[in-house]
Amino acid sequence: MEVEPLSNGNSATAAAPIAAAAAIAAAAAASPSSKLTQLTESLKLEHQFLRVPFEHYKKTIRANHRAAEKEISAAVAGVSEAADLSPDDAVQRLNSLVSRLQGLKRKLEEGSRMEHLQAQRCRARLDHLESADMDHLSEWNSTRLKRILVDYMLRMSYYDTAIKLVESSNIPDLVDIDVFNEAKKVIDALQNKEVAPALAWCADNKFRLKKSKSKFEFQLRLQEFIELVRAENNLRAITYARKYLAPWGATHMKELQRVMATLAFKSSTECATYKVLFEPKQWDYLVDQFKQEFCRLYGMTFEPLLNIYLQAGLSALKTPFCYEDDCTKEDPLSQESFRKLAQPLPYSKQHHSKLVCYITKELMDTENPPLVLPNGYVYSTKALEEMAKKNNGKITCPRTGLVCNYAEVVKAYIS
Repeated sequence: MEVEPLSNGNSATAAAPIAAAAAIAAAAAASPSSKLTQLTESLKLEHQFLRVPFEHYKKTIRANHRAAEKEISAAVAGVSEAADLSPDDAVQRLNSLVSRLQGLKRKLEEGSRMEHLQAQRCRARLDHLESADMDHLSEWNSTRLKRILVDYMLRMSYYDTAIKLVESSNIPDLVDIDVFNEAKKVIDALQNKEVAPALAWCADNKFRLKKSKSKFEFQLRLQEFIELVRAENNLRAITYARKYLAPWGATHMKELQRVMATLAFKSSTECATYKVLFEPKQWDYLVDQFKQEFCRLYGMTFEPLLNIYLQAGLSALKTPFCYEDDCTKEDPLSQESFRKLAQPLPYSKQHHSKLVCYITKELMDTENPPLVLPNGYVYSTKALEEMAKKNNGKITCPRTGLVCNYAEVVKAYIS
């Protein structure tokens, strides 16, 4: 999924991690200010950690409310109709309504149980944030790393591995496996070229998708129309378009006209404008679009958290030298996977050059000044002194093999 900025969402949910950070700051007033500031700023990044279960909680409440409202309205209408029926028919109708209301009661009890579990999850996450203090920071950071890894695994479809890590770490309330399982069902269906689960998901989230001006449902309808054309079932395709595509004409007329033209061009067309509509990659596009809509709905980042944290670190390390052939292996950007991750990032702005010893990998500065060998190669004082002590004052250049006396080296000055 492409990296795109997300809004911070509800101010109430966004304020929660900041409030937790403030509580920690008050409790740990005696801690070193630099570490405390780092912890406080770190907690401000936990917006998604609270937002996702809160959005899931709200979704469950809305679904239960709609179900209750629908059944109660039907019961009231049924009672009104029973008044005009014969006594026997009226009794039969009322018995039917009682059975229906009993079914509603069972649904609401199950819904209440789900609401309670999700409220507990929100509470557990708030408690987890509040438990972060300087005395247990290492343990808290370890748990956060596991959360980030689980998030990455779930996004990359490594569900079994993610579940095993959650179970072994005992962090079920701190991760969103059930939320990602909901997405998995839709993604698997789209990869199998089925749109029904995706359309059902759109129906469940109709008002929120409409509010965000999403056209994901429209794209699904277009694809379903294309599949009818591909099967050469033109009459069904026209009927389908009248029922499901016509309402979108006011806002997406250009796209609608283009798709309707496929009735004339057929799936075997060589015309590039219409040929692309029949290509398998259209299903991949729908999967990507669903992922973006799903993340937007729950307030998630489009990119895995692991990638975001890694890119934050790589942005401070990326320099033009990292892409040269003689880049040291100790530099993370010497590895192709990290280079790919850092590709969209700007180069780090270095106000001052830093010299690192080839032998010890330590910084060369006024405390450990650089020394120049007769062949022009530079190493740290510490490295060359240790080498001279072990070899009776002799120094061997590790890159060229030159042997010289320690007295022959010249001190270099960093300007």
